[in-house]
Amino acid sequence: MEFNRIGLTPIVIFNMVVWLFFTLAYFYQFVYLIRVAARGTVKLPAAKKLHRYAFFISAHNEEPVIGNLVRSILAQDYPRELMDVFVVCDACTDNTHEEAERAGAIVWDRNDLARRGKSWAMDYGFDRILNEYGDKYEGFFVFDADNLVSPNYVRIMNDAFDAGYLVCTSYRNSKNFDSSWISAANALWFMREAKFLNNARMMVGTSCAISGSGWLVSGKIIKGMHGWDFHTLTEDIQFSTFCCANNIQIGYAPAEFFDEQPVTFKASWVQRLRWTKGFYQVFFSYCRDLFHGIRHGRFASYDMLMTIAPGMILTLLSAFVNATYLIVGGLSHGFIATEAELSMCVGSLIMTFASMYVVFFLLAVITTIAERKHIHCHKSRRWIIFANLFTFPLFMMTYIPMAVVALFKKVEWIPTKHDIAVNVEDVLGEDAAS
Repeated sequence: MEFNRIGLTPIVIFNMVVWLFFTLAYFYQFVYLIRVAARGTVKLPAAKKLHRYAFFISAHNEEPVIGNLVRSILAQDYPRELMDVFVVCDACTDNTHEEAERAGAIVWDRNDLARRGKSWAMDYGFDRILNEYGDKYEGFFVFDADNLVSPNYVRIMNDAFDAGYLVCTSYRNSKNFDSSWISAANALWFMREAKFLNNARMMVGTSCAISGSGWLVSGKIIKGMHGWDFHTLTEDIQFSTFCCANNIQIGYAPAEFFDEQPVTFKASWVQRLRWTKGFYQVFFSYCRDLFHGIRHGRFASYDMLMTIAPGMILTLLSAFVNATYLIVGGLSHGFIATEAELSMCVGSLIMTFASMYVVFFLLAVITTIAERKHIHCHKSRRWIIFANLFTFPLFMMTYIPMAVVALFKKVEWIPTKHDIAVNVEDVLGEDAAS
């Protein structure tokens, strides 16, 4: 009764707890942002040795794009004799094999229809490389067929690898930022992830996370697995979480590569639904290991837990509780809820979504300003950079219904079609936003 006199009813307490949890749980990312604003981009010591690398690419019907990626790798400002490119054509029915081979790659065909997908192709490819080439390669780069790499990519990554990191990630940019509001939103999110998460993690000395492609793993780890042991829908975040749980620190290098972002909402939904389902798989598989790391004072475990935790579910739960309380309380004519409580529920619902929009809008503004030189956009399409500031929050809020669908829907790996056939010069030749 005393709580009711000062206005602390159950629904008020619930909303305060949810707000406090989100504020405290993710405050460290605000600290990351301040750190990057103060120090810019991490500086790596120059490598003392040029290491030997194998590039691994899994490809399923990637005829339009695979050649440009292989050529961008072999044109690196790095000794050619220290690099080999391997392409596994995974159940291809087009001319991917011929295009990759023509560009200079070592190409193998794989036709296991029961175990299709990138992670299984990685398992096959790494195992075969180890069997046929032994300990020739000190590290393995992993790329997707639609990617392109900047000319100095390997030299910068070699600096991080030479510094002792067994796993390193890099700066993920987009080769089609200006294709649509969907591609722009996706691209901006990955820029933010690179600059204000992984770059910041590297600065404070904690572990980073790999994302999709554009990362490097030591041959020692691949040899230990003799292949690839991670087969959830998001093998990248599963491997990142495994590294965190086993105290393997992932480094970051500001080496830039470009990937192709989905152009339509439907394609983006299918791709992100798989990611969301994969995050659930990793969360439920590794949360105990991460809590163990947190108990032992490893901040990287906490950071990774916040990365894979289904925060959107809590947001939806908060909205559902307030909406239910509002409806039931309104129908009770004052018996269950007072007018003040009902007004508070309305305000809470509005603030839940309004605050999300504002937060994502500010992240869009900060990232766009900070990374404007990395945004490659045709002059006639520059308007999309400004429009993206307002549509980016809407794009991110679609993760709310997606979190519910992924929780109950069976999701399988579906290949993403890539057909934007450009080279590095085409991308870098576009006028950058400034």
